[in-house]
Amino acid sequence: MTASHSTPQTTEPSNPNEPIGDYRMVDRSKLSKMYQHYVEVKEKYPHALLLYRVGDFFETFFQDAVVVSRELELVLTSKHGGEVGRVRMTGVPHHAWERYTTLLVEKGYAVVICDQVEDASEAVGLVRREVTRILTPGTLLEEGMLQSSRNNYLAAVVIAGDYWGLAYADISTGEFLTTQGSNSEHLTQELMRLQPAEVLVPTNAPDLRSLLRPGERSEHLPECLPPSFCYSLRSQIPFSQGEARARLLQKFKVRSLEGLGCEHLALAVRAAGGLLEYLEETQKENSIPLQTLRTYTLTDFLIIDHQTRRNLEITQTVRDGTFIGSLLWALDKTSTPMGSRALRRWLLQPLLEIKGIRARQDTIQELVDNNSLRQDLRQLLRQIYDIERLTGRAGSGTANARDLLALADSLSRLPQIANLVASTRSPFLKALQKVPPGMEELAQNIRIHIVESPPLHIKEGGLIRSGVDALLDERRAIVEDDQKWIANLEVDERARTGVSNLKVGFNKTFGYYIGISRTKADQVPSNYIRKQTLVNEERYITPELKEREARILTARDDLNQLEYEIFVALREEVGTQAEVIRNISRAIAAADVLCGLAELAIYQGYCRPSMVEGREITIIDGRHPVVEKSLPSGFFVPNSTQLGSRELGVGSSEKENSPDSPLPTPHSPDLVILTGPNASGKSCYLRQVGLIQLMAQIGSFVPAREAQLGVCDRIFTRVGAVDDLATGQSTFMVEMNETANILNHATSKSLVLLDEIGRGTATFDGLSIAWAVAEYLAEEIRSRTIFATHYHELNELASLLPNVANYQVTVKELPDQIIFLHQVQPGGADKSYGIEAGRLAGLPKVVIQRARQVMGQIEKHSKIALGLQNLE
Repeated sequence: MTASHSTPQTTEPSNPNEPIGDYRMVDRSKLSKMYQHYVEVKEKYPHALLLYRVGDFFETFFQDAVVVSRELELVLTSKHGGEVGRVRMTGVPHHAWERYTTLLVEKGYAVVICDQVEDASEAVGLVRREVTRILTPGTLLEEGMLQSSRNNYLAAVVIAGDYWGLAYADISTGEFLTTQGSNSEHLTQELMRLQPAEVLVPTNAPDLRSLLRPGERSEHLPECLPPSFCYSLRSQIPFSQGEARARLLQKFKVRSLEGLGCEHLALAVRAAGGLLEYLEETQKENSIPLQTLRTYTLTDFLIIDHQTRRNLEITQTVRDGTFIGSLLWALDKTSTPMGSRALRRWLLQPLLEIKGIRARQDTIQELVDNNSLRQDLRQLLRQIYDIERLTGRAGSGTANARDLLALADSLSRLPQIANLVASTRSPFLKALQKVPPGMEELAQNIRIHIVESPPLHIKEGGLIRSGVDALLDERRAIVEDDQKWIANLEVDERARTGVSNLKVGFNKTFGYYIGISRTKADQVPSNYIRKQTLVNEERYITPELKEREARILTARDDLNQLEYEIFVALREEVGTQAEVIRNISRAIAAADVLCGLAELAIYQGYCRPSMVEGREITIIDGRHPVVEKSLPSGFFVPNSTQLGSRELGVGSSEKENSPDSPLPTPHSPDLVILTGPNASGKSCYLRQVGLIQLMAQIGSFVPAREAQLGVCDRIFTRVGAVDDLATGQSTFMVEMNETANILNHATSKSLVLLDEIGRGTATFDGLSIAWAVAEYLAEEIRSRTIFATHYHELNELASLLPNVANYQVTVKELPDQIIFLHQVQPGGADKSYGIEAGRLAGLPKVVIQRARQVMGQIEKHSKIALGLQNLE
């Protein structure tokens, strides 16, 4: 990794007693040799934090020490750096580097690991050090640095005007995909869906390799890129068409990109090739086993924009961004990390093809009908480790012995799973009926080689079983013989010398020794050589003892190296099977998701929705999956929904007027005007319709007594609004922007859920906008729409437009209070009960009384004359 940078200054610090904090401010010829090498490495990675191995610590120096000290709350100290005096320093123990670097990467920093690559005891002069790992937010592999339930994506974008190319990969799972489009807003939305840990952006900026942390902006960063991600500014060269295409052809060993689906997608190819180059640069010698590049289009899936994902709380809540309380939280009954990640992906990319939806439904149905199959399968799945990421670490050369044992344990369960699902009919379970050739043998080979409880570190020995390698066994026998001789030496020498308190010990400085108290010094044999004198003890060696010691220590190092080599060969063998194992992991993940959804369907009383061609949305006794889970059993009030049954341009049908219709209305509308008081459940009702539709299109059963649903191409929501202070937009402008997005992109196949339009401005303005928006949705777009509002005047639309109906959330009025019934019924409300809501919220009694007086005067003297009936 090279970087362009200005020539460093060599001015000495003004205060010679002040530790130096910037290596560019010193004459580097006056630095010690180690610091000179540090600066040499640092200049190759000026925008990363350099952790430099010194003995048992990874140290940081100069300005990096200041940053690390601040971010990790470590003590900032200093160390002698040569003729220049002392330099800033802080460090972390070498055995805990992952924990500390994880914190740094989470804060948006890139970290370079420069490790010792030779034994300090054997080094001549300066210990040789090399960069062994470059950690950036999007290139993590270590288990402790990743969230098991979500992907860690590295993305790359290429932008040319309104056209763009996007590639993204998760190097821990091997996923690698690319696409391109012609609308920059679509790129923004796709990045918001992916939530990448890092985004690569080619630029002509003179200061390249810069990592912009979340919230930091650069003039070289296009406006369409959300500020919430880390951006790495890269050279344009790897993203050029020729370089990128050649790199993809070489990586996947093909002559054409036609088979990858991107031969004629120039921007997608450039993004994918640039991403590959970044991985080659940051992973050093590690070879990342990526899956074959897949090309997709945004129209392959139900489109859910960022605002809708936020409003429906699909993966996190709106209020505090937590997982608990989200749809994913309510639905995730998976047993494996692969399944949990897959469910997240399914929820963010629901299907459009009824065939694919029904295939998932068929699997859930079989698991619902066969209770023992479902329970036994879930029990076996709980014994499967994260083989997707274990394989990635094996293929990249970062897996340890425990990782391989976990992989072996998981692979050994495959025959049991295959036997369990042998007679199943659904496609997702059939994928598990055959164990790929070689998997059982691979698991057995791992178990044959690796001891039952291996150490965490793979270079310290104790990994490989006896009987695996003849040379290893031979060397072990020599070491064991010498160790046995030393173990017996103390007994033998006590008997020979007559010194009862003689002992044999080991010291890191002097090695093995024979210790005799000074009071017995006159009994020391003539062949003992004095090595050390202590207050109460003399320590001796013998030529034979030193010979045995040298043989043991040399043999032990040889043993550790031989074990390491055997382990690396085994790990490489696992890496060659990465594609096969990852295919297995995808099949397990899908079965795990569907098994969890079947469990949910049984215990939550979900039904299998009937997926039909057309625009119908019929839900009988639907429920909100998250709210229902949060309430005591039986407390949630179900409600029905019927939208869009009539084909466009066709009048009411007999079906719509039949007595079996869940909602007895004169027609099945395209647009419902929903009125009712605050806190009565309008927002909950809107969200539950959207969530039921979304759940159905991932293939899940849904919280309803019965449902018949046509496929939606998009779901839009506009639920509440707040000021966007960062961009200087008021509540009303945010609301209008969201509404404009809906009106400009919704189609007759979309589902639109609106909660209050026009409430952020004057009453007449707001009502006029709300009326016009509702009218446009009903007459021009004809999308399936539920429009919740406090503007009761909008109920008039139902008498003017045949595809509009009025519904209300009912209340029970008592003399001194109202009771919310949370029931949606035909008809429009004529009161908002806002003052009553204020009373329930705890407004002072005098304020409530005055509000009622003012309301009485307004109702007496003011009337909104719509006069819209006569408009064209």
